[in-house]
Formats: sequence, structure tokens, C-alpha cells
Amino acid sequence: MNLKIIKLKLEKFKQYLLLIRLNRPIGIFLLLWPTLWGLWIAAEGFPDNRILIVFILGVILMRSAGCILNDIIDKDLDKFVARTKNRPLAANKLSSIDAFIFACILVSLSFLLVLTTNKLTIQLAFIAIILASAYPFLKRYTYIPQFFLGIAFSWSIPMAFAATSNSIPRIAWLLFIANILWTVAYDTIYAMIDRDDDLKIGIKSTAILFDDADRIIIGIIQGLVIIALAIFGRQASLGFEYYIGLVIGACLFIYQLYLIKNRKRNNCMKAFLNNNLFGLVIFIGLFFNYYE
Repeated sequence: MNLKIIKLKLEKFKQYLLLIRLNRPIGIFLLLWPTLWGLWIAAEGFPDNRILIVFILGVILMRSAGCILNDIIDKDLDKFVARTKNRPLAANKLSSIDAFIFACILVSLSFLLVLTTNKLTIQLAFIAIILASAYPFLKRYTYIPQFFLGIAFSWSIPMAFAATSNSIPRIAWLLFIANILWTVAYDTIYAMIDRDDDLKIGIKSTAILFDDADRIIIGIIQGLVIIALAIFGRQASLGFEYYIGLVIGACLFIYQLYLIKNRKRNNCMKAFLNNNLFGLVIFIGLFFNYYE
């Protein structure tokens, strides 16, 4: 194998990594944190190692597959958006067929992991696949794709409870709702970055729906997230460690609102990325709540 062929193969491998956003793992983290919240609450502490590994790997695989499906569907639109025009499919550096095959491999690996759990979790996994597949189409037909993304990104919570206890208590659905609200808030901030481009090509989002009221509505939704998580904490009989994390999380939300006050793209991106810290501090609060 000559040097030229090696370089070509390495370049294609690089494009596959870019396709699944491994250079920008924020999506993995935003899916991982609520998954860990659910696992820690369901197990009332450190979950079973096998289940923890299954869910961490599942998050990485399904998030990666979701990115691929999204890019296949949006291939002809991404080239008109400044933030996405250089993605592998939009820039014709990979074919849609190769990308689809890769996505199928990732989904299959994820499903094999789920098969090591119980029947209820496996049943929920089928719904997760449907949610991940349907989401990319919704921004063409509805102004609330962020709400449906919230459902997709929150589905790991009932799955975590199902895998841990073979049941889904009402408290799991309360955390599910809180996470949907959080997702709507941070993905609306994310959509503010692309709003001008999206208006030109006909893509819909809550950022467009909320228009000039975007910052106020984001603030209201973030307030509802804190309230929902506080109610959740009370229902789960969580201690002061959790509430310290919640207070820090509320401060992070205030900082995000400050960042987006002028709707500048760079600051909106900073505010969006700051949600990784929000997910982390809530998890730290849960972790130390059960730490002995």
C-alpha cells in the first residue's frame, strides 16, 4: 500500500470522525448527563457497573448515529448554513450511502448493548430509535423541533429506570419533563446562532417562533427547569448536596441569559456550551447526595 492510498484512507477516517462530531462532543455530554441523573436516582447511588457501561457506550453510539441521520437528511440544506456548510456530507467529502451504512452499524452496536438488559428496556429502545430517526424531519414541518429533540434526549431517563429496577416510577417522568424543558432552552439558544440562515432556507425552530421574545421565553423555561428539578428533589427526598448543585445551576442559567442579551452568535454558542456545566453540577449534587 503506497503513501497516497494511506493518506486517502486516513482522510476518509477523519471525515467519519467529523461526521459523528467527535471533535465537538457537546452533544454527547448533553445526552449523557440526564442519563447519569436517571441511573443514579434509579439505583439510589452508584449503579451496577454493567448497566453504567451499557448506557455510557449507548449514549456515544446513538448520539453519533443521530448526527449521521441528521446530516443525511439535511445534506442539501447544510451547505447554505455558515455553521454546517463544511460538514462531510454537505461538502461532499463522504457519500450518503457510506454515511448510512456507518449509522446502521452504530445503531446495531447500540442495540446489541441493550440486549444485555431486560425486556422493558429493550422495548423502550425501539421507541428511542424511532425518536432519533424522526427528529431530523421535524424542523421542516413544525416550529417546535426543540421539543421533540427534548423527548429524544430525555428518553434515556425512563430507560435508565427500566434497566435498573425493571419499572418506571412517576418520579422518572418528572425528571423526564424537567429534561425536556432544559433541552428546549439550550437548543433554542443553539438555534439562535443559525436563525438568519434558517429563515432564508425555510428551516423552522423555536428561535424563529419566539422571535423578539426569545430571551424572555428562554428565561421562563429555564426557571421552569429549576422548579421542576426542585420538585423532583423533594419527591426523591434528596439532601442539601443536590440543592447546592441546583443553586449553582440556576446561577449558570443567569449567566447564559447575560451572554445572549445581544444575540451575538459567538456569545450564543458560549451560552449553549455552558449547559455542559449545568448538567455536570446537577450530577455532582446527585453523586454526593448518595456518597457514603
